Amino acid sequence: MITTFEEIFEQLRSKTKKRLVAAWAVDDHTIQAAYQAVQLGIVEATLVGDENMIKAVCEAENIDMSVFKIVNVAEEMKAISTAVDLINAGEGDILMKGLCSTDKYMRGILNKERGLLPAKAVLSHVAVMQNPNYHKLLVISDMAVIPAPDLKQKQAIMGYLVNTAKALGIKQPKVALITATEQMLPGMPACVDAAILSKMVERGQLGGGCLADGPLALDVAISKEAAQIKKLKSEVAGDADCLLFPNIESANVFYKVNTQMSVGVRQAAIVAGAKAPCVLSSRADSIDTKLNSIALAALTAK
Repeated sequence: MITTFEEIFEQLRSKTKKRLVAAWAVDDHTIQAAYQAVQLGIVEATLVGDENMIKAVCEAENIDMSVFKIVNVAEEMKAISTAVDLINAGEGDILMKGLCSTDKYMRGILNKERGLLPAKAVLSHVAVMQNPNYHKLLVISDMAVIPAPDLKQKQAIMGYLVNTAKALGIKQPKVALITATEQMLPGMPACVDAAILSKMVERGQLGGGCLADGPLALDVAISKEAAQIKKLKSEVAGDADCLLFPNIESANVFYKVNTQMSVGVRQAAIVAGAKAPCVLSSRADSIDTKLNSIALAALTAK
């Protein structure tokens, strides 16, 4: 089982390199993260964007521009569509967001004629978090794509969580269905959905291969002590591999609290469910987060 991002890098170095295509890759953080990924030997990288802007960043950061394939596109939306076209043409395995805004990036992915959305697919934002206060990696969703997932969408999200956890070498991932309480309260829709999903997993209706329990409050999901104090008997409580949040607000707040207020946290984020993994990190995210996200995408790419 992989427990750190360094272990992901090590595993990727022993495999065939995946091909990264970065859309509107004209900013310092995107270019530096792509460069480090190339230097680590985990990807080959194509940068799509204004060549003069890319050259200026490379010169300022003393980056050897020759390690990249550069596709010169001077306009942001055209750079995004060009990057998506390269993935569809089989010239890339991973798409990455550069300096473009999330809504423009997602517009390129969701384009009906030229995008990366398979028929009837559900896209979801999946993150992997390494927190020194938790004993293993955590896989969480959905922080950025689905505002208020219904039961069917939560089934899809669970599938992406489980697949990501299995890519990390976890044979039977433990999924905690997060709500405001571990009590089964019929008046709270999130509790009802969590109970239904956990029962569906128990009966093998979602394909098997994981354990799931819910409703679970966050404290009992990740703290064995909290679960013991509350006398909660669960195979998941206190040892969750995956956290499925009830809505975008709770997931996003959890992600950003860890980012901004927890020392030593490392994380990665991708969009799952497209024809290829799509790195989706904030324009303000660190180089380390973008590098980790490239590695996660490479690990989950076919």
